[in-house]
Amino acid sequence: MKRLLATLYVLGLTMVVFALTMLIPLGVAWFGEDKGLKAFIEGFGIAMGIGAGVWLLTHRWRSELHARDGFLLVSIVWAGLPLLASIPFLLYYHDIGQPLSFTHAYFEAMSGLTTTGATVLTGLDDLPRSINLWRVTLIWMGGMGILVLAVAILPLLGVGGHQVVRAETPGPMKDERLTPRIASTAKALYAVYFGFSIVCFLAYRAVGLSWFDAWAHMATTMGLGGFSTYDSGFLQFNSVAVELVAIFFMLISGISFATHFNALRQRSFKPYLTCPQTIPYLTVVLGAGLVISVFLLLKHVYTDPLQALRYGMFNTVSVATTTGFANADYGSWPLFAPLTMLLLSAFATSAGSTGGGIKMIRVILLIKQARNELITMLHPHAVSPVRIGTRIVDQRVIFSVLAFMLVYGLSVGVLSSLLLLSGLDLTTAFGAVMAMINNTGPGLGALGPTGNYGVLSDFQVWVCTFAMLIGRLELLTVLVLFTPWFWRK
Repeated sequence: MKRLLATLYVLGLTMVVFALTMLIPLGVAWFGEDKGLKAFIEGFGIAMGIGAGVWLLTHRWRSELHARDGFLLVSIVWAGLPLLASIPFLLYYHDIGQPLSFTHAYFEAMSGLTTTGATVLTGLDDLPRSINLWRVTLIWMGGMGILVLAVAILPLLGVGGHQVVRAETPGPMKDERLTPRIASTAKALYAVYFGFSIVCFLAYRAVGLSWFDAWAHMATTMGLGGFSTYDSGFLQFNSVAVELVAIFFMLISGISFATHFNALRQRSFKPYLTCPQTIPYLTVVLGAGLVISVFLLLKHVYTDPLQALRYGMFNTVSVATTTGFANADYGSWPLFAPLTMLLLSAFATSAGSTGGGIKMIRVILLIKQARNELITMLHPHAVSPVRIGTRIVDQRVIFSVLAFMLVYGLSVGVLSSLLLLSGLDLTTAFGAVMAMINNTGPGLGALGPTGNYGVLSDFQVWVCTFAMLIGRLELLTVLVLFTPWFWRK
């Protein structure tokens, strides 16, 4: 019980800090005199009251958390913060006489914080700036939170693949406790994330976006979230220069930020070359972009090679990195293209990045393990351990990756079946689950790049919301809470 109360203490503190971030859109609403002001004043008060209440009630049990507590803490934080984040949405739509259901408000908030970028809202062009700013801020903050998950917490929890990336992180970490050293790691990664964010913001501004649009799209580019302040998304800009900036920073954000840190600290590109994920990631994403561009040209979707390259490359990079921007209705392309792009989103990005999906490092480990199995079939007495660079990967990590892949496949199958039972067609159901569990946003069929998740029933929305959560938290981190062994002493 004391461990639970200690975890709730951290949750309360996190809620208080999170509530303070509402002051950003509140300030914009105040100075801009937009219609979201009342919603953020009340929302800030409610969120701060809840967070402070939990904090004060549990402060007596403050103590250092163990790795086991991390499972519960991570899950309740990522499930609880969307509750607070949804409050301004509920209040704003109530104030204008168009009540938004809690289901849709929670989905929108979860989509932002998990950097999924799927939306149930329409009329984005006409929303107050404060509301749109809150949406994109959720993605930017979610991106920062993912960095801590990916390189500080998940390795301690034994979620296969991230243990390998631990060697890439700046600074040592203990194995048994969540210590201030993790705070040092987080600060280093936040500094890199913030620095790239500023450069991305200035780049968007330099190619013609307004200050507000530059900031908004920087937030959703660096977080690989894909929210836009326009219903038409990147179609609104119709600018090659803007799209090139987006491609560059989407690719940057798909690389481990620990690798970025090491490269900046050493003032060398060598960490990118020695990182086991970076070169495969860039090769797969850019190679797929070229293949799809050629495919579009051969299928006469576009007759101009440069036009085919522009749309093929932008949308492939966007979906493969789990961002979800679109500068064309790729849902109307021959099925090979959007399906390939969606499958890429399952594994292309690096562990330690702000992207979703299985992560490239797991695929690399599986390929190496499969190769070793083939060698063993031919040479039963051969000793051929899996290596990443010069390091031998512990078999426990391999088993963890295999378990993760099994759970990933089962989750996709079960959740797709639930959506099929609820009345969706196969293409839409499978596309929705893949888009949600990989935190990509746009799916296939009715939920493609021009679609909107607001057309789904409440049950379907909750299935998608759950898929977003477990996908963002690497499946096992959440699902272990549903086992009886977790709750035994």
